[in-house]
Amino acid sequence: MAYDVAIIGAGMSGLAAGIRLAYYDKKVCILEKHSKIGGLNSYYVKGGYRLDVGLHAMTNYVSHGGRDKPMKRLLRQLRIGYDELNLSPQIRSAIRFGDTALYFTNDFPFLLSQIADKFPHQIDGFAKLLAFIKDYNELDLSIKAASTRELLGTYISDSLLTDMLLCPLMFYGNAKQGDMDLWQFVIMFKSIFLEGFARPYKGVRRILDILEKRFADNGGQLLLKKGVKRIVPEPGGAIELELEDGEVIKTGKVISSAGYLETMNLCGEKNTDAEIQPGVMSFMESIYILDKPAADFGIDDTITFFNSKNINSKNRFEYQKPDTLIDEMSGVICCPDNFDYDTPLNENIVRITNMSNSDLWDSADKETYRRQKEDAMRLSRKEAARYTGDFSSSIIFRDSFTPATIKRYTGHINGAVYGVPDKVRTGMTDIPNLFICGSDQGFLGIVGAMLSGITVANLYALK
Repeated sequence: MAYDVAIIGAGMSGLAAGIRLAYYDKKVCILEKHSKIGGLNSYYVKGGYRLDVGLHAMTNYVSHGGRDKPMKRLLRQLRIGYDELNLSPQIRSAIRFGDTALYFTNDFPFLLSQIADKFPHQIDGFAKLLAFIKDYNELDLSIKAASTRELLGTYISDSLLTDMLLCPLMFYGNAKQGDMDLWQFVIMFKSIFLEGFARPYKGVRRILDILEKRFADNGGQLLLKKGVKRIVPEPGGAIELELEDGEVIKTGKVISSAGYLETMNLCGEKNTDAEIQPGVMSFMESIYILDKPAADFGIDDTITFFNSKNINSKNRFEYQKPDTLIDEMSGVICCPDNFDYDTPLNENIVRITNMSNSDLWDSADKETYRRQKEDAMRLSRKEAARYTGDFSSSIIFRDSFTPATIKRYTGHINGAVYGVPDKVRTGMTDIPNLFICGSDQGFLGIVGAMLSGITVANLYALK
């Protein structure tokens, strides 16, 4: 069968690209190798519970105002009404490094007041940093890569404040170890601190249902259990896709959300670009359902980003692939009940995310893998108890996913959640009519991923 455009992957970016193309009467299909859409932002049912994976919160929150904000641009491009998302804002989130805490909400002046209180000698430098961020044009895809830590050093002299600001941005969108590309730092700073967090009332399923229906209603074809085995460029610019089940699809253009290196592997192309190396930042997440509200244990914040490592040393936060199964000393604690819902959610879920070493999970046999998960969950829960209290006796259900799970469901090399460290910002490859969207194009988070799909579709399939 022939299509104008074939999209590889039914994650957020692929779905958004497909909807945008379908609106303009392109004959378009989305090929998804699994039986469910969403990729890393999906959900599953186990033990009678519906559990989100990936989504802790949507960034880039905006209320009914703010026409020029990324979320409003996204909704206009996809023709989705704001109220359809049924978003509830965060109540309050925290960055906690030992006894030092910075709290933030979707009202940015609150974070300013926190920094002025906890770091009074840094507030003037932070104000200058803020002016730089506001003037930075993150939509310019030609901006050269630069070091965030180097830039922050020109404005902020306290390494603790630097690391506390970086912690949420790195956990929620950084593929690079130790440092962060300045372009992505600005994107994530604006989306998390200047705009904020929100959550659809029933989680990621609401977003996926809207996207799937929009795509189908406008004539798009969603093909599940259709993994791509090979991408074969043909003379004249057409592309042939050989699927894992032997079917062959011909198309004029391909937009892949599978990742840059993963896509090149499907083409049989070796990576000759020394700058584009596989990412290694992967994560383990433990999910707990309790027999009473998390608030009963003192878990009042929506999301807590924590670091207990090197509390008394100058270098306080290390964002890197750990030498052990997980780095339990740093992580993210998310409580889905703690958003400002009109009707309380009452799911009693606590999610704990830690940096993890993909190699150590890959080498385990089935029994070792099960034991590793139990050990890692125990270590993670014990350290998080500094910030949550000990809720172990109230657990009625638990589950987890590891870098091995991520590799199985996304195909990402090393289970790298955020893809390659050096992004292919233009979305272009060396193969005519083959383009990249999603994490390796560089816009991260749910809103960023969808904007990536829309941008690539607009630039290369609609112009």
